Order: sequence, then structure tokens, then C-alpha cells
Amino acid sequence: MMDSCIRIAGIIGESIVDGPGIRLVVFAQGCPHHCPGCHNPETHAYEGGKSVAIAEILQRLAMNPLLDGITLSGGEPFAQAAGFALLAQSARQRGFHVMTYSGYTYEELTASSEQNPAWALLLEQTDLLVDGPFQLAERNLLLPFRGSENQRVIDVQESLRQGKVVLASV
Repeated sequence: MMDSCIRIAGIIGESIVDGPGIRLVVFAQGCPHHCPGCHNPETHAYEGGKSVAIAEILQRLAMNPLLDGITLSGGEPFAQAAGFALLAQSARQRGFHVMTYSGYTYEELTASSEQNPAWALLLEQTDLLVDGPFQLAERNLLLPFRGSENQRVIDVQESLRQGKVVLASV
């Protein structure tokens, strides 16, 4: 299996704040953004965390009948796009909703997808994307599923169909 392991900072077994419904949250280890005020600064170093088999994460997902979906957070999931795309694809094939967080904007991800085919794969396997870097000056604790005003919750499948950003109603 290609990229059968991913480097993660950790997993939350059940969350209701990292996307719609009850979700398994996987935190990618490694991030190039280093946003001031980041909620997860321990995820920045690429050497940190631990390597985990994608199959192990999928097994954990399957074992909890309460889960509606999986959230890929970070760190930066697109820094390990091939492995996270495989995880997302496998989760979707099993009927789970996929939400991905990225410090890159949707426009950056789609513009770079030719040079980074794995980015395109991860985007194609994502239902909702929270995009853009966390900006401390725009921090707002009342926003659903995101930390700062500049970040958007994007309906990726509809955006890909329409060829433009379509915001999700959350």
C-alpha cells in the first residue's frame, strides 16, 4: 500500500468541535506555516509525533459506531498529502464524511495541484475544507469549526464541480 503510514501528533477518538457530527480527529505532524498563536504548536516539527499505519487509523474509525466522519487536522495534512489522501479515500469508501484543515487557501491548493498531484488527490477526497492560516488578529472563538475570521469552511465537492469556491453552510 503506497504511503501506508503517516506521521501524526495524535488522535482524538470523539470530537464534536472539529466538524459536523461526532468525529475521529487525526493531527498531522509537521507544518510549514508556524502561525503565531497556533492552537497546536507541538505539531510543527516534522520529526515529532509518531508514525502510524493508515490501516490502524481505519480500524479505530470502524470500531466506533457513533462516528460520522474523520477530521484531518494538524500540523498540515497537505505536507503528507499522499498518505492523508489514502486515509481520506479509504474513510469515504466506508461511508465516512471527511473534513480537512489546511493553512493553505483553496486557491493555493488548486493552483499547485499540477505540481503536487497528491494535493489534488487529498482535495478530491475531502468533503469540507477549512482553509487559510490561523490569524491571531482575526481570532474569533464563536466561529463554527475554525479559529479566525479569514478562514473559510468550503464545500469542496461542490467547489470542484462549479470550478469556484462554494462556502458550506455550517
